[in-house]
Amino acid sequence: MSIQSSHDDSVHLLDARELEPPEPMVQVLELLEILAPGHRICLLLRREPHPLYAILERNGYAWKTGMTPEYEFEILIWRVTD
Repeated sequence: MSIQSSHDDSVHLLDARELEPPEPMVQVLELLEILAPGHRICLLLRREPHPLYAILERNGYAWKTGMTPEYEFEILIWRVTD
């Protein structure tokens, strides 16, 4: 099952597939600042965001990375404390 196919209102979809770097990173970091407890972000990208993973880990976030049938990346991000 695709992460983005979830009908959970606590998952915020950020489709950054058409954005050029560093815009996807900027947008996900801005969304993390206002992310409510218990909520998650589903980030869609065409390439795997390796630099983002280190930032997430340093700031207390976890993630799960999956791949769509179109070979695009879905990254589900949440606070470790949630």
